Amino acid sequence: MVTDKIKELEAAKAKMAALEKSIYAQLSTELAALPGKYGFADVQSFIVAVKAAAGGRRKKGPGRPAKKTAGGAKRRRRAIITEETRASVKKLVEAGKTGADIAKALKISLPSVQNIKKALGLVRARKK
Repeated sequence: MVTDKIKELEAAKAKMAALEKSIYAQLSTELAALPGKYGFADVQSFIVAVKAAAGGRRKKGPGRPAKKTAGGAKRRRRAIITEETRASVKKLVEAGKTGADIAKALKISLPSVQNIKKALGLVRARKK
């Protein structure tokens, strides 16, 4: 019957919760013993040693520096193109600035400037 299955499921859930609790307790005890096992006086010095052994490597995050290319130059991060950026590009194009000047002034790449100009219809068609 369904009620018997529900009771069985509840019992299994309770057993699983008790098992998880015992695993966490055992894991906590084992982790607390690690610094002493390897001859460290406190947890902080153990953590410093583990980080040093790992070489201080971390996953790349927002605060990490840009990667370097094979030639040693820094790779740029992707520019965020906003409506203000598009308006600035349009204003600078109308002022007669070159694409390179615009890229330098707005700190975006030349291809980004070219893409914005194309999207705004500010480029002349090539003559064949």
